[in-house]
Amino acid sequence: MTKILIVDDEAKIREMICKYAAYEGFETDQAVDGLDAVDHCMNHTYDLVVMDIMMPNLDGFSAVKEIKKTLPDLPFIMLSALGEEYDKVHGFDLGVDDYVVKPFSSKELMMRIHAILKRTRPAASSGEIYRLKDMEIDYGARTVTIRGQRVNLSPKEYDLLIYLVRNAGIALTREQILHTVWGYDFYGDDRTLDTHIKLLRKNLGDYSSYIVTLRGVGYRFEKEEQS
Repeated sequence: MTKILIVDDEAKIREMICKYAAYEGFETDQAVDGLDAVDHCMNHTYDLVVMDIMMPNLDGFSAVKEIKKTLPDLPFIMLSALGEEYDKVHGFDLGVDDYVVKPFSSKELMMRIHAILKRTRPAASSGEIYRLKDMEIDYGARTVTIRGQRVNLSPKEYDLLIYLVRNAGIALTREQILHTVWGYDFYGDDRTLDTHIKLLRKNLGDYSSYIVTLRGVGYRFEKEEQS
């Protein structure tokens, strides 16, 4: 059974999320703050963590950073009452998969959980590998290496890169990318996509130029080596 850790200092919010998660067939644990969340993650196995940002003792961002040292592939959805762009950028930079602003719809949160779990479930290796000069993408293992060195991408950055690569040479609209990569009918600030593109480019280093911005349209991954 899929197990999710719910982290929030407000008991009502934890109980509400746990209630709806149970309806979806998920098993849940609760943590009251960041320190409690770190302790839970070090002693139990979870498929996903829903983490509030503003909490006593240890905030959500600090907890994610600490947990990622040991569990780099554990997916996170962050909860916040702030909705500030800085929070989103900082969270994505830490490897957070999604971001929900309070007050939120429980149905929407469950849809986001399902979408992330669908993307991050381990898949049997297909043996399919994409190579571009000295960059290599192993689709089955969900790994990216450049000059033999592993590139640390968040699950969402990886999904975004794969979608762009599989559609190399095609102009993809922002709506197409958001709908496919985020896995649900996205609404809200579409700067979320720009933030992920920025982080992806940063992680790809010399290969960042292969992701081309199409003003007023979206993005395209170049097929051929650029001169």
